[in-house]
Amino acid sequence: MPTLWHGRFAEGPAEALQALNHSIGFDQRMFREDIACSRAHVRMLARVGLFEAADVETVLVALDAVETEMSDGSFAFVDSDEDIHTAVERRVTELAGDAGARLHTGRSRNDQVATDLRLWVRREMAELAALVARLQATLAACADDAGDAYLPGYTHLQQAQPVLLAHHLLAHGWALSRDVDRLLGARDRADVSPLGAGALAGSSLPLDPDGVADDLGFATRFENSLDAVSDRDFVVEALFALALLGVHLSRLGEEIVLWSTDEFGFVALDDAFSTGSSMLPQKKNPDVAELARGKAGRLIGNLTGLLASLKGLPLAYNKDLQEDKEPLFDSCDTIRLTLLALDGMVATLGFDTDRMSESADSPYASAVDLAEFLVVAGMPFREAHAVIGGHVRTALAGGGTLTDLVAADERLGPEAAKLLVPGAAVLRRTTPGGAGPEPVAEQRQRFADRLAAQAERI
Repeated sequence: MPTLWHGRFAEGPAEALQALNHSIGFDQRMFREDIACSRAHVRMLARVGLFEAADVETVLVALDAVETEMSDGSFAFVDSDEDIHTAVERRVTELAGDAGARLHTGRSRNDQVATDLRLWVRREMAELAALVARLQATLAACADDAGDAYLPGYTHLQQAQPVLLAHHLLAHGWALSRDVDRLLGARDRADVSPLGAGALAGSSLPLDPDGVADDLGFATRFENSLDAVSDRDFVVEALFALALLGVHLSRLGEEIVLWSTDEFGFVALDDAFSTGSSMLPQKKNPDVAELARGKAGRLIGNLTGLLASLKGLPLAYNKDLQEDKEPLFDSCDTIRLTLLALDGMVATLGFDTDRMSESADSPYASAVDLAEFLVVAGMPFREAHAVIGGHVRTALAGGGTLTDLVAADERLGPEAAKLLVPGAAVLRRTTPGGAGPEPVAEQRQRFADRLAAQAERI
């Protein structure tokens, strides 16, 4: 088969060039988007008088046939199919004859691929946002089931203050809500049609980019043809949103890894979402959580790799832009699998709330409550901090229990010692957005409202 540029060249491309240049191995997954673009383009050519009505119907029928063949796997690719655009046009021409050969009128693969990719990103970001929302709903359900269970909250991975389990789970949910915002923002910024920009400068033909944009459901069309074919900001934004989402999933995975250890013992893993050891019969490994943690590096690499490819490019289209698809496709596939597996793991976790509360009931976790007790009595916080810190140091050195030291201190006394009773500290977290029962009850309703609003946007 001749190349698309055979008229300018006396001989065909070398095998090494073909192997390096061809993208059909990965961009064929955009066949639906490419065919949708071709349908809109042909209808536009008919509206502006560049296509006969009979030819339009012939080409549209051929495009339907190609979509069916690609969907059911019967499409026969040939060596000259450099990319998905070439493959579709070649097959349409075989089916529709001269009418198919007119398909590329007024169009370049430069504006064609940019349009295909924007359509693909627009759809994929919405689908992934829906999967994130599904994980958020799972976290919310776990938070509802947690009731008044509490566990230690940590800073520097050292026990700090007790928090309700529901509060801890929803902390991940709120981070994921920002990821949904970013995914949908990337979708919205991809919602611009480049079709009609041509290779870089538009066309002398009476094309209708606005009509094509409307036909394809885009919010608007491009403003500058040079920018339209060279812009891959929307891919970078999608990769960033996916990379940061991956970081948040990694953090959730890390906590599950820790919580499932014998040392923590906060959760038990379901058999369906854990693995065993090839050597150690007693093992149950949190592979899903570990892979969620590990995949974040891959997602970050895809983002930084594309940024490096883009940084030195002049206007307009350069073949370097072919490097945009593989990292994008890989990141979307990676996030999709990770979300599905992690959602299943979280939904099937068995929470040992007795173990959690036992770990959270150390009197030292109420140290700040003692300092605030003194603040209410009129003592400056820095002085109160030093007083309680002194009692903690004495207790840790074996000079008595913290409860006894507090009760014996006339500035504190038996009333303050009651703050060290197991379960008392978490009840005192009353500020909006805090970890106590009242603010968490309000937070759960606000989170439910957020999920409902997200569902409408998605």
